[in-house]
Amino acid sequence: MFVKRRRGWEIPEREATPESIYLSRRSLMGLAGAGAIATVAAPSPANALIGSLFGSSEGLEQTLDTSADPTFDLYPFKRNDTYTLSRPLTAEADAGSYNNFYEFGSHKEIWQAAQALPTRPWTITLDGMVEEEKTVDIDTLIRAMPLEERLYRHRCVEAWSMTVPWSGFAMKALVDYARPLGSAKYVTMQTFMDPKVASGQNQSWYPWPYVEGLTIEEATNDLAFLVTGVYGKPAAKQYGAPLRLAAPWKYGFKSAKSLVKFTFTDKRPETFWEGIAPNEYGFWANVNPEVPHRRWSQAQERVLGTGETIPTRMFNGYGEYVAGLYASMSGEKLYM
Repeated sequence: MFVKRRRGWEIPEREATPESIYLSRRSLMGLAGAGAIATVAAPSPANALIGSLFGSSEGLEQTLDTSADPTFDLYPFKRNDTYTLSRPLTAEADAGSYNNFYEFGSHKEIWQAAQALPTRPWTITLDGMVEEEKTVDIDTLIRAMPLEERLYRHRCVEAWSMTVPWSGFAMKALVDYARPLGSAKYVTMQTFMDPKVASGQNQSWYPWPYVEGLTIEEATNDLAFLVTGVYGKPAAKQYGAPLRLAAPWKYGFKSAKSLVKFTFTDKRPETFWEGIAPNEYGFWANVNPEVPHRRWSQAQERVLGTGETIPTRMFNGYGEYVAGLYASMSGEKLYM
């Protein structure tokens, strides 16, 4: 008898939230009004004040309307059914109103301040150890990439989580487009720098601009994904428009927002949070429920929008596909 063993991220299609539901902003806002939005209390890497999700959400629906985006005509992207979920999608109203974006401050209602970010014109620079350095317009880049939608779990280091329908393209496609030299070992990612519109960048105790990095092997892993949209349309600014990373087996701070530069190098970069608190936030930041943060446990997570507490899974449930990347790194602090 043939028995199919499902992969870690696979569930029957009938269990995934139907596309028609999460694409309907009106339906999602109705759910929020009925009580779907709940307070999520969690620790923060910068001891940020965390309040009720309900808070002052007036105007949120307008921020989620991205119909003026130059790539709006491309959405929704075809869903890649390899990447599915074991629990319902987080409502758009919840995911869109509870965000980290330190360029605009350390509070959780950052979606309001993030609207000051101009996302056009926007260019992406590919430099360092590449055959030829280049700068490309974001809309040209998006239209040149193999676009798809993926359902991913997202686990924040602050011990909250959500499930999101990201739209975008595999990071491997960008690496191929950049044509790095064989001697390149890392990809350093840099976010925008504009303290005139991003008030958080005026805080001198942070090492701006925000820098993150992956090894070439991580960047070309099937799971590494560059996000251009969410919930079947271009991403609102608070998600990190127009281009952000989603590395679902790592804590969320690795998934840098509003990227402007990818530098290929043979030297491991010092990342943003690693530079601030290296005893708490490392380069690897892989999810591991058995390795606590210095100030809180990572064994469980609170689900955004429901308040439910669930066990955290090793590599956020994606270990079958990424554990091999770290098999020979016993001396590295892989889980902070």
